[in-house]
Amino acid sequence: MKLWVGIDDTDSSRGMCTTYLAVLIVEELEERGLSVVGFPRLIRLNPTIPFKTRGNGAVSFLVEGNLDDVMDVVREKIEEYAMLEDEKTNPGAVFVDAENDRVMNALSKFALRAVRGVISLDEALFIIGKYMIPHLRYKLGRGLIGALAAVGLDLDDYTLEVLAYRKPERFGTPREYDEESFFEADRKTYPRTWDTVDWHNRVVVAVPGSPDPVLFGIRGDDLAAIREAFDTVETEPVDRYMTFVTNQATDMHLIHERNTNKLEDYHSYIVRGKVVEEPSTITGGHVFFAIETRFGDVKCAAFEPTKQFRDVIRELKAGDIVEVYGSMKKNTINLEKINIVRLAETYVYENPVCPVCGKRMESAGRGQGFRCRKCKTKALEKVARRVERKIEEGFYEVPPCARRHLSKPLVRMDVSKKHIFR
Repeated sequence: MKLWVGIDDTDSSRGMCTTYLAVLIVEELEERGLSVVGFPRLIRLNPTIPFKTRGNGAVSFLVEGNLDDVMDVVREKIEEYAMLEDEKTNPGAVFVDAENDRVMNALSKFALRAVRGVISLDEALFIIGKYMIPHLRYKLGRGLIGALAAVGLDLDDYTLEVLAYRKPERFGTPREYDEESFFEADRKTYPRTWDTVDWHNRVVVAVPGSPDPVLFGIRGDDLAAIREAFDTVETEPVDRYMTFVTNQATDMHLIHERNTNKLEDYHSYIVRGKVVEEPSTITGGHVFFAIETRFGDVKCAAFEPTKQFRDVIRELKAGDIVEVYGSMKKNTINLEKINIVRLAETYVYENPVCPVCGKRMESAGRGQGFRCRKCKTKALEKVARRVERKIEEGFYEVPPCARRHLSKPLVRMDVSKKHIFR
């Protein structure tokens, strides 16, 4: 029997990682003679959900074996390794017949809603009850939402990530690695891999700062390039590693404005509009502006962690036509990318130049126009001079150090006029 196993919410802000638990389960299943088919899947869910742990990722994998045997292994590993003592950790696991098209079709729709919207635990329990899906529930069992989504999500677009894990005795200690080796790995394999490092801000992006078992992760579209980068980096000893198929870097969380009648918090959108005011910067370096859209005026923000991306946003002028990509919280779209569709022509008005001597004229008095004191020439009004803009039309993105898991980097987008931050 082919079973999809989905698992979520086994970690906490203090440690553990659902991908690591999945690797331990896969290893145990294979030791017991059960066959895991293909790579496991790392599925990122709605990034705006307030009760997420870190990256809001769930895991699924396909296994050939007896249901009871598979459930026994999953139960053992969750009870041994999940952060059950943390009040915010509420694990869930599901076991779905991979050949039951009726169930898989229902989970496909459920999963896309989990990536783009907000789903209650009651909805997940309803699905489980309706289709009599075998499952494991611990405490509140909120992880059942992600577990179902990880099984059901259709990956029309996908990327790969190889995750390397630390030796258990090193968990919670500072990671040891050679920074320059990660820059060298990026130099060798970009753009087949991406977001390994951030050149402008001199940050190694592939190495997390959280106390979980992950040592580093290499993302890309090309498995050979990922492995080349993996072999290039120099770190503390790697305990184990696993390749995941994932929806990272796909923009799957974004809802295009044509597919919605309203904008809501905890959802992510692509919205076009006209800039109605020049951006302003507040204490902390956060930049805000508003656009006029079919939903009314919408506030947009480029927060301090987006670094040099804010310099682009500060150059916007009233009248610019833009398309914003990002998640809405507190009625504000937190920008991940922006497409500057059309720059407005902007002008400054200056005193006219004397046609004789070429010097700038002076005011001749209130309502009396302008005059050249030397040549006695006159002019009635100021002249307009078009201002050259410091930005161009096209796509701009936040730098790698600020990129969300689901946000598609421009290097993966088939669009013209890309302004890539590396």
